[in-house]
Amino acid sequence: MAIYRDEGLVLRTVKLGEADRIVTILTRGHGKVRAVAKGVRRTKSRFGARLEPFMRDDLLISRGRNLDIVSQAVCIAAYADAICADYDLYANGGVMLETADKLVVGEHEPAPEQYRLLVSALASLAGHRHGPRDIGASYLLRSLALAGWRPRLDSCIVCGRTDQLTHFSVPGGGVVCSRDRPTDAVAVDPATLARFRALSSGDWSKLDGKDSTPLCDGLVEKWGEYYLERPIRSLRLLDS
Repeated sequence: MAIYRDEGLVLRTVKLGEADRIVTILTRGHGKVRAVAKGVRRTKSRFGARLEPFMRDDLLISRGRNLDIVSQAVCIAAYADAICADYDLYANGGVMLETADKLVVGEHEPAPEQYRLLVSALASLAGHRHGPRDIGASYLLRSLALAGWRPRLDSCIVCGRTDQLTHFSVPGGGVVCSRDRPTDAVAVDPATLARFRALSSGDWSKLDGKDSTPLCDGLVEKWGEYYLERPIRSLRLLDS
């Protein structure tokens, strides 16, 4: 049985039998991995707490026929400690984990840039470096951009003009001018467009200390769900 070592972030877990779990992990070198963690639900488990969502671990994993098997987990960063203690952090962190799980589809297909972005976003969230909603929204837009869905924000998607950019079309892929706006386009003011640009690029100098707006939040949500082609359930917690 082949054994490999990698660093990974736990995205989600599912109970298996009486004492085991199936753990979905985004790893640095092997992409997304689904593995069985045996006995981790027992109170005397040596590493059960290390295989919970938001935990970043050094892992020893054995290849299996259907599912791999986690045989060792050493904590690198316990983002869960801070994130799970605060509702806003937890809700926005949930958006990140769910997005990563849905975005990285194939197993054992390396996605190092996605992994680094998720690590950076969770570290920022756990460290209270910026507003939780801004971190979650920026991660969502930037992870989709890495996957090929980058919004066009500086010129009209129809004619290419750079002025009178008054509308935004999610299906079209970005901003449109007042003359060429399609029926699905949403009117946007300059402040909303500037905020969306800052979230897309992670420009915290333009985000910190400034409140978001329902319009910008709605555009981020629509963009994510349209290009992921499925709802992001964790986003519903932010509006509840």
